[in-house]
Amino acid sequence: MTPKILFTAGETQFAQYREPLTAALAEVGVSADLGRDHAPNEVDYLVHSAHSGEVTDFTPFTRAKAVLNLWAGVETLVTNPTLTQPLARMVDNGMTEGMSEWVAGHVLRHHLDLDTFTLNQTGWSHPPVPPLARDRRVGFLGLGRLGRAAAEMLAALNFDVAGWSGSPKNIPGIDTFHGPEGLAPLLARSEILVLLLPLTDGTRNILNAERLAQLPHGAVVLNPGRGPLIDDTALLAALDSGQVGAATLDVFRQEPLPADHPFWAHPRVTVTPHVASTTRPQSASRVIAENVRRGEAGEPFLHLVDRAAGY
Repeated sequence: MTPKILFTAGETQFAQYREPLTAALAEVGVSADLGRDHAPNEVDYLVHSAHSGEVTDFTPFTRAKAVLNLWAGVETLVTNPTLTQPLARMVDNGMTEGMSEWVAGHVLRHHLDLDTFTLNQTGWSHPPVPPLARDRRVGFLGLGRLGRAAAEMLAALNFDVAGWSGSPKNIPGIDTFHGPEGLAPLLARSEILVLLLPLTDGTRNILNAERLAQLPHGAVVLNPGRGPLIDDTALLAALDSGQVGAATLDVFRQEPLPADHPFWAHPRVTVTPHVASTTRPQSASRVIAENVRRGEAGEPFLHLVDRAAGY
């Protein structure tokens, strides 16, 4: 029987995904009925985005073998009591590369103090010479797939890179810290701090006033991970005091970021509109197609979410 795939991520995205997903399914030998209007009790797979809000009650999808998320973040899905089907998050080489490039670009921007020349330069002057990359300490909170890839890219550029995770990691060329006892040492050496943790009860507000104070004075904070990883009020206070020298933020507690939010007007804050790692239809379609193939073959799905861990 031909599996039915319901695309619930919105009409605009469906227009972008229809051809590459159809092609990707054909490449793995799956003939599927991909559409937007299948009856819930006839659906075998949902290609889903929590951002679209089209499906919040998964109870009617009694035949569904899996919900295949288009994004890496699943914090709004793991708490949905109606979602009892297997849930797979998006783990995609295109997203990984895009994130690494965003992180590397903004680390280099702050490392070289490029804003001095592009925004504030009014004459021929010579600001302080920055250290070489080997003398700039960059820290990562989060060493999963995205964090590790971005950390390795910066290490390849000769930065002094370290990272922290909840459990032990062994990454050649990168100093690693883990567990509650490893957080303070990581923060203390991070002149530029990158947040790439999943959002869970244990990571919410992980960068609060106490931990911001543990950073070197004038440190830079980059957050392409999840907005609620940072206590906004504490970050604004640290920026005002100079404890944090600058922040580049791609994710926020409320998106789009409200027009009256203080981040917009703060001279030490750069806002980017959740573009650090956009899902790209060509590469993401191959991930979705492979999971549909696996489901039809009775094989284990890739990138299944651990509901207890939250990611």
